[in-house]
Amino acid sequence: MAKVTKDMIISDVLDLDRGTTPIFLSSGMHCLGCPSASGESIEDACAIHGIDADKLVEELNKYLESK
Repeated sequence: MAKVTKDMIISDVLDLDRGTTPIFLSSGMHCLGCPSASGESIEDACAIHGIDADKLVEELNKYLESK
């Protein structure tokens, strides 16, 4: 099973499992379809949006592990 890391590109995580979408949205990342999502790492996007990248990655991995 794949493990999400802070250096992964957002769109790669979404391609891995579309079920991660609500996790991004609930954390405050509402621009998943914007061009930045195709080129920005989770860490970079979190820094821009004022989100704790470690917490978001933890939530994404918990979701993936539960499947």
